[in-house]
Amino acid sequence: MPSLRKGGMQDLERYYPLLEMDFDSEELFAKRDLRRGIRKGTMEFLIMQEEESGMDLAYAFTIPRGVYGYVLLKYFGVLPWLRGKGVGVDAMRLLNRYYAEKQGIAAEITDFPDEDPDRQKKLKKFFRRFGYEEIECTCTIRDVDAHLFVKPLRGSERIGPVADRVLYDLYSRVLDPAEVRRMIKICPTEETG
Repeated sequence: MPSLRKGGMQDLERYYPLLEMDFDSEELFAKRDLRRGIRKGTMEFLIMQEEESGMDLAYAFTIPRGVYGYVLLKYFGVLPWLRGKGVGVDAMRLLNRYYAEKQGIAAEITDFPDEDPDRQKKLKKFFRRFGYEEIECTCTIRDVDAHLFVKPLRGSERIGPVADRVLYDLYSRVLDPAEVRRMIKICPTEETG
């Protein structure tokens, strides 16, 4: 059975090359920003590991402390040699339980070029499997289209009209607010009930 532990600075040194392989450089925070966020407690680095063996299985970097009560799941990955074996399913279940008292969990899927043409479709299907819903808004990260997904926990998935405020608030806890304004562009849409 997997469990979660908080990663520290030594873990970050080991995991950063994996982040560089798994995520486009345009969407990747600088190591100093991750370090500062973890140190200040504005970002959490969670490592899923097998309880019995202590072997690392997957990781997540989140920004959990926003004004609106939502968590941003910024980076999520399974160690390369364990992919396709159901580890991501267990890891996502753990994350959902870990943040169960929050309003919800937001995640972005960007349209950066990828060697796997079906990657984006697979990611969307994966997130939907866990109750994430795509938010109606226009979102770009560093001028690349992105899709915003939210898993409502205690709050509403209908954050489209305030998605810009929710994400700016979360990102500004780790990055300089001026950088956040340059990096992320969100046009909320009116949602009707």
